[in-house]
Amino acid sequence: MNAAPAGLAELDTASVPAQAPAQTNVAARARAIGAGIAARHAEAVDRDGRFPGEAFDALRQEKLLGVMIPADLGGGGASLFEVAAACHALARGCAATGMIYAMHQIQIACLVNHGTNGWHRDLMARIAADQLLLGSATTEAETGGDIRNSVCAVRSEGEGFTLAKNASVISYGDQSDVILVTARRNPDAPSSDQVLVVVTRDDYRLEKTTRWDAMGMRGTCSDGYRLEAAGVIDQILPLPYADLSAQTMLPVTHILWSSTWLGIAADAVSRARAFVRSEAKRKPGTTPPSALRLAEATAKLQQMKAVILAAIRQYELACGSPELLTGLSFATAMGTLKVTSSELVREIVEAAIRTCGLAGYRNDTPYSLGRHLRDAHSAALMIGNDRIMSHISTQLLVQRDGSGAFE
Repeated sequence: MNAAPAGLAELDTASVPAQAPAQTNVAARARAIGAGIAARHAEAVDRDGRFPGEAFDALRQEKLLGVMIPADLGGGGASLFEVAAACHALARGCAATGMIYAMHQIQIACLVNHGTNGWHRDLMARIAADQLLLGSATTEAETGGDIRNSVCAVRSEGEGFTLAKNASVISYGDQSDVILVTARRNPDAPSSDQVLVVVTRDDYRLEKTTRWDAMGMRGTCSDGYRLEAAGVIDQILPLPYADLSAQTMLPVTHILWSSTWLGIAADAVSRARAFVRSEAKRKPGTTPPSALRLAEATAKLQQMKAVILAAIRQYELACGSPELLTGLSFATAMGTLKVTSSELVREIVEAAIRTCGLAGYRNDTPYSLGRHLRDAHSAALMIGNDRIMSHISTQLLVQRDGSGAFE
């Protein structure tokens, strides 16, 4: 593996396995947008709590929204590793841009892995051709954010259906062209018997119910909506949501979110390194005291990268085996990934702030890290860590011990 640029521990094209399709060049194209356009507008996106339109205009121009769509449908056929590297690269410039891109690609992965009928394949071809943006509606006000239970239900009417959902959050709902919606299979189904329904802008109506005015990740525009939709039965993904979530949505979510948080952490360490170097230039021949904090932050960054790369590898090895993907061991590993990376990003940014001192604490210096810290604090709250650890603790009661060190 080649050294990452500027010595940073990052997901980068230098780490792409030899078998990855080099012609897609996904990470390099995303890096150019992240370092240029996304970074240039990041402060305004954060300050005004607005959608990062400039970055997504560039992503569309580069055909990066449909990059995971199979090549035979007009997409790029990119691997999850490449998309993770793109999320990381975008988040280094603007965390909201990286997170929106990650959430979009999570929905793409669900379509690619589970959209088997003609309607879904036609939609994937449209996404690739028109660079449509996908969002999701998985939470409801009535369930307190529990995405594995729904009050909303699909009501079948011949070959068609209707549904109505009181969604507590639909990130970038105003900008989405397609929304994937969780709902009970029918009005008589229990709350946990869910399906995932794909609706396009022509199929649904949104009524905004709450506004997103948060401490961090302000540009995700995660407003609440009442969603009403109607369509044809073919729009419903056939696999039960419990299985779809275990096989695709949960692991891809945690991998791409973690890659986004790694981008935040990497940029924080980069600013801390620049500060230490400036201090060293002021006092030639001496090592600044802050260099120790920088070393600590860099070590944690390396740890975070290793955890994510291991999770991607584990997912790649399990792909194609529903038994492995739905096993307790795999679910525990993916939940642990999310908790670990969400805690590490905060620790790394805090270490970077201590490295820079007041220069990192202030908002008017090149080393300012206030936005990074506020964005990092969202990580533990997106599917709350306490909820995940409670679920893992229950799983551990029935999970057998591994028979080997690498199991």
